[in-house]
Amino acid sequence: MLPDDLPEDMPSFVARFGSDEQCREYLFEARWPDGSRCVACGHDDAYALRTKIVYECAACGKQHSLLAGTAFEQTKTGLSRWFLAIHLATSSKRGISAMELKRQMGFASYGTAWTWLHKVRKAMVRPDRKPWAHHVGADETYLGGPRPGRRGRGAAGKTLVAGAVETGRGKARGRRLGRLRLAKLPDAGATSPEGFLATNVATPATVTTDGWAGYSGLPEAGYGHEPVNLSAAWGDAALRLPAIQLVFSLAKRWLPGTHHGAVSEKHLPAYLDEYVFRFDRRTAKRVSHGFARLTEQAVQTKPSTYRASVMTPA
Repeated sequence: MLPDDLPEDMPSFVARFGSDEQCREYLFEARWPDGSRCVACGHDDAYALRTKIVYECAACGKQHSLLAGTAFEQTKTGLSRWFLAIHLATSSKRGISAMELKRQMGFASYGTAWTWLHKVRKAMVRPDRKPWAHHVGADETYLGGPRPGRRGRGAAGKTLVAGAVETGRGKARGRRLGRLRLAKLPDAGATSPEGFLATNVATPATVTTDGWAGYSGLPEAGYGHEPVNLSAAWGDAALRLPAIQLVFSLAKRWLPGTHHGAVSEKHLPAYLDEYVFRFDRRTAKRVSHGFARLTEQAVQTKPSTYRASVMTPA
């Protein structure tokens, strides 16, 4: 259950999380909502050490780090700075670029801001995320790259991306959009989109796609398949597959609009994760919902280093 008493504006946020101690208390509740329990003896009482972000068991003396195994592990920066960065990244409707984060946080280098944002993006993927089994619309497109590219299944400098979005049923079908999944495809081979759907959509969901042969194996895999013939007399992909095509259109505007130009193929998956995080929370009534969810997921996310971010496999 996400807290409903979090601040919605910057002055209130600074008042609530302006000190490391305030952030420490909130992070403790996020990581151990039922209270901490010693892994050595099972005792449920511990003392907070003043010099470290560590809790010492009152029974056996074993120490437990609040940050170990989380996205904040080994940070040399105070938690209040991390909380502010997360607030800036989640409170803006369109997100924040590394250059803007550098300016607002007062970082000395662009590289520091870029690294922080990639750590935040990694936490945007829920570790226990499960596939959903509803009606979905699926398709593929090309994203990233410095040039618009050409039409069809080929675009110089761009990356092939698969997408699936939950769609409404009955009269709302195709218009009421639910959750979204996006992923870079290794190639345009016939098995690539099926592998993407197997990871993100559970059987026996019904999948509406175009007539590409890459989706021909869906019935055999246990899915209900509704191929749409885009060569029919009326309409194109935007009309026959409106849900996923709308998502792609918004993503193509968001990438250059927020992040000021092309995104490299190597780092595109991280930006796709951010877009999915924002899309799935687009109807949240409170600005703080994104902050609360991201902080909750950050304590479940394994730590990453600058080298790991830079060397993300293509």
